[in-house]
Amino acid sequence: MSDLKNIHEEYRTKLKEKLSLDQINQIKSDLFGKNGLISSQFKTLGSLDENKRKQFASELNKIKDELQNTISEKFKELELKKINEKLENEKVDITLPERPIERGKIHPVSQTIDEISSIFSEIGFSVEEGPDVENQYNNFTALNTPDYHPARDMHDTFYLDEQKEILLRTHTSPVQIRTMLKDKPPFKIIAPGRTYRSDSDQTHAPMFHQVEGLHIDKDINMGHLKGCLNYFIKEFFEIDKIKMRFRPSHFPFTEPSAEVDIGYEIKDGKIVIGEGDQWLEILGCGMVHPNVLRNVKVDPDKFQGYAFGIGIDRLAMLKYGINDLRAFFECDYRWLNHFGFDPLDVPTNYRGLSR
Repeated sequence: MSDLKNIHEEYRTKLKEKLSLDQINQIKSDLFGKNGLISSQFKTLGSLDENKRKQFASELNKIKDELQNTISEKFKELELKKINEKLENEKVDITLPERPIERGKIHPVSQTIDEISSIFSEIGFSVEEGPDVENQYNNFTALNTPDYHPARDMHDTFYLDEQKEILLRTHTSPVQIRTMLKDKPPFKIIAPGRTYRSDSDQTHAPMFHQVEGLHIDKDINMGHLKGCLNYFIKEFFEIDKIKMRFRPSHFPFTEPSAEVDIGYEIKDGKIVIGEGDQWLEILGCGMVHPNVLRNVKVDPDKFQGYAFGIGIDRLAMLKYGINDLRAFFECDYRWLNHFGFDPLDVPTNYRGLSR
């Protein structure tokens, strides 16, 4: 017991002195290290008889707690002193001019995706997403496009393996397959995202953006499709009337299939949507092929639906007067500063951001 009291007195006195961080750490190691003085005292408890052991353990714990608390306080004093010295020596010169702030812009493609999502959400569509790297079943086979189908020749596909099983998706239609496989009808979704094809010129890029739409339910027909697209086009281009026509076409995943044209005219060198006698193709659509429904375990005798696919980049070009698709991906800040959207504008509605 006398040894314990001597240790207590010696180190309590030491800790009252002005100590450096290294000195405090050394005292902590001397007392509570693996072979420290206090640690060694705990090892002697087993050699004491039961009555002395209880009294000695109580005193030992009391001294241990006191010394540990004192060491903690010394650490806090040093930290506080360090902070105060730093505050004293690192004064801010408030007369310096403020740093310039460069505010970024929202890319036209991001803005267009937000607008499209907002418009379709108003009529009950939810937004679904899927991976850019797909398997050939979801991208082709499940969409009624087997290996021998001539429609595969329309897609210059980026394959990622020699077996041509893994690829960069050529459209966002695989998201429709994934959604229908994991849930049960009805479905009412859009799927915006990046797509990839080996093509590059003024109106085509190896990577571009599409939005696919899908509505599966009982008793869905082409009239519902026409009404949906008519609403979307008027809302997106912010016009009251639209001239729209369906032209027969072919897609392996829809039957019947159609291309959708809208009326326009050229005024002062600009395209004006909704007027004139000229026609502009903007999307493809049709009624979902029964084979596609069977491939996702949906009974085509009970459920029908429509699907459509829209090029997001081309919609942005039409609405915002951009004449070269390649500019979207060149990372030219001057271009983005001109065509981009201010993220801090407060719109009156979700689609009302101004440049």
